[in-house]
Amino acid sequence: MNLFKTIILSVVISILFLACEADYYPKPNGYNRIDLPDHEYKALPDSFPYSFEYSAHAKILPDSSYNRGRYWFALFYPEFIAEVHITYKSLNNNRDSLRTNIDDAYKLTTKHQIKASSIQETILMTPTGKKVSVAELKGDVPSQFQFYTTDSTENFLRGALYFRTATENDSLAPVIEYVKKDIIHSLNTLEWD
Repeated sequence: MNLFKTIILSVVISILFLACEADYYPKPNGYNRIDLPDHEYKALPDSFPYSFEYSAHAKILPDSSYNRGRYWFALFYPEFIAEVHITYKSLNNNRDSLRTNIDDAYKLTTKHQIKASSIQETILMTPTGKKVSVAELKGDVPSQFQFYTTDSTENFLRGALYFRTATENDSLAPVIEYVKKDIIHSLNTLEWD
């Protein structure tokens, strides 16, 4: 009987070892779940020499740079830890000032060429006939969307989207698209005062 018990015990142990063997597979890459609110807009305060509608989910924060201008600010999205930096310059009908501001806008965009996999520039036409130069930057860059618009004589407005997070841009793609839609809405409602 001892031999029979030993054989049975050996078979049971072998079955247990074989039955416990499992195939393990790595989990596929996933993305953060980001719930995006509905787009809602409100008017910019009338203390600026321009007006537009901006996202009701954003807060206006004063610009904190050392060389800030009077009408510069950031649209801060607390839910996404994102900012759209808005800068404004008065041209005073000076062609040199116009050229300098356009050159500066391109220089600020091309600073990202080191990390950008591509920079796509587009000219948009707003419903009120304003031309807007838009640069969409791909890759792990600090600013994924930049723009400027001008009336060529009196006003120059520039903006850039930034995130205060180390999250990869492919994970931020839905938020980037969401904020881009808000920016386009703001540009489509832009008026010079």
